[in-house]
Amino acid sequence: MFKILKREEMAQGTVILNEIEAPLIARKAKPGQFVILKANEDGERIPLTMADTDPDRGTLTIIYMVVGKSTALFKTLKVGDAFQDVIGPLGKATHLEKLGKVVCVGGGTGVAVLHPITRALKQIGNDVTCIIGARTRDLLILESQMKLACHDLRVCTDDGTYGHHGFVTDVLKDVLESGEVKLVVGIGPVPMMRAVANLTRPFKVKTLVSLNPIMIDGTGMCGGCRVSVGGETKFACVDGPEFDGHLVNFDELMLRLQAYCEDEKACYEDFCTLRDAT
Repeated sequence: MFKILKREEMAQGTVILNEIEAPLIARKAKPGQFVILKANEDGERIPLTMADTDPDRGTLTIIYMVVGKSTALFKTLKVGDAFQDVIGPLGKATHLEKLGKVVCVGGGTGVAVLHPITRALKQIGNDVTCIIGARTRDLLILESQMKLACHDLRVCTDDGTYGHHGFVTDVLKDVLESGEVKLVVGIGPVPMMRAVANLTRPFKVKTLVSLNPIMIDGTGMCGGCRVSVGGETKFACVDGPEFDGHLVNFDELMLRLQAYCEDEKACYEDFCTLRDAT
């Protein structure tokens, strides 16, 4: 069992932060890697990238959005409760090197995934600009943490309630035009990552994205998380989750992500009805 030591509701309660006791994972985990969590014996396996780790305390931090039955079940867990299973670290760690000017772009809960990567790129000597965004100010997460993780933080909201009025790609375009950027890391909703990759392509700037396809076992055996990258089939769990954004078939990825939306919605509604009845 993996005890929850800290719990915080963010973004009007739609996003939940859990700090979990998992010393073996915390000692081995690196930026970009993920874990698979299961709430209880009847729960579903959910892959989540770690937002932070503390090897000394033996903890890891995960941040998730409540979108279906399993994440709604996660939300019911309080401090002192425990996840039945936490498996990891899984996936390939982010390749880190000193390149010069680097831009990290995050949207929604992708900011949580971006946090340890941004911090690590800064720690090894890169000049790191970070651009984060959300639909509105109340949905923005980890602003203070991201400010510490980079040299220059730019904030955007779609509705203009905070920071730049517009998309993260608006600000990214200005940064690309103002200096020689060596690397862009974009993590967030698939349409955002596709827009980032399309924007950086004519600038010929290497662009990494972190993909979130449907995943089951996380070890490359089931093939559920397959994605097309450069015309080849890759498994996000063992070949990723990070890939060259200029080579990813985003249209195919979006279709695969939509495959079970109706089933997920029905399961979520049934769970909420049963929960409210009890």
